[in-house]
Amino acid sequence: MRVQSVSTALLAASAPLASAQLHRYAKKAGLLYFGSATDSPGQRERAGLEAAYPQYDAIFADNDQFGQTTPTNGQKWLFTEPERGVFNFTEGEITSDLAAKQGKLLRCHALVWHSQLAPWVETTEWTPEELREVIVEHITQVAGHWKGQCYAWDVVNEALNEDGTWRESVFYTVLGEEYINLAFKTAAEIDPEAKLYYNDYNLEWPGPKADGAIRIVKMLQEAGIKIDGVGLQAHHVASRAPTLDQQIAVLESYTALGVEAAYTELDIRLDVPSNETSLQWQKGAYINATGACAQVEGCVGITLWDFYDPFSWIPYVFPGEGEAHLWFADFTVHPAYYGVLAALKNATGACDKKVRGLAKLFRS
Repeated sequence: MRVQSVSTALLAASAPLASAQLHRYAKKAGLLYFGSATDSPGQRERAGLEAAYPQYDAIFADNDQFGQTTPTNGQKWLFTEPERGVFNFTEGEITSDLAAKQGKLLRCHALVWHSQLAPWVETTEWTPEELREVIVEHITQVAGHWKGQCYAWDVVNEALNEDGTWRESVFYTVLGEEYINLAFKTAAEIDPEAKLYYNDYNLEWPGPKADGAIRIVKMLQEAGIKIDGVGLQAHHVASRAPTLDQQIAVLESYTALGVEAAYTELDIRLDVPSNETSLQWQKGAYINATGACAQVEGCVGITLWDFYDPFSWIPYVFPGEGEAHLWFADFTVHPAYYGVLAALKNATGACDKKVRGLAKLFRS
């Protein structure tokens, strides 16, 4: 039975669950992982909270809490190829080495994206032949460097406008949709064991942009090019996040194509400072996202886009908004933390991922 809305009972479930932790309960619920992206210390210094690192690092290191991670910035083009043909893997290695040391699953992000590009990519007047060569060389070097280490690569990131049309990036302007095929084909050749994802935001409910993602999957499949998943960034706003039913429906529209899905950058922002009402909205939105993934066969995991409010990207992009994560600045947890745990605990124990104990709580 499909769940339509968040129940009062589950929203009220906020008593501390000291022994219950996110990754452990995600695994019990049938997911592959629950994780958090993290940045290198150098990238985090803008928060001015160096003294918080030991406590942050201890939470992150607990594999019962987070069994997977993604480098927030370190594998992006700006850092990995700052000059043409000059590759630097230091920033990305900080996180990938940490994942290896701690035994965490590593999702890798992102090979081809219009943003956080090295300036030389955008300022050069490319011929199609030259830009094809640049894309192939970049993916060959970057995916090749981490070959065998990544559960998945976000191969192409944010290629769509909100209406589902193609974003006018440097890649699309020169090569059209061909650049997507080229990127996935190259990534499959270089790191054949990794899952290959298309990743974007606002893919969490049915509509034109979700239709665009479906078009990308079908385009690659029809060309005989490997694609394994759709990544839903899930940068939500607490007061207007998609419903549980919308998220289940859109997840099923992706997995019906024979690919998996994952929440890859989950955060749910508020107007700051938060209050009791907005924190309850946030809790409900986190419950819905977690519950949707837990109920849809083929949704494999959830990655928070960091777990600690002071290390968030949101206040820099959306002034007046923030507190989007599960840990406040003082390392107390948001009410949403217990909502996520309740959703995972109540999704545990069913053999069929679409029929969860969670539904009983939501149905009232």
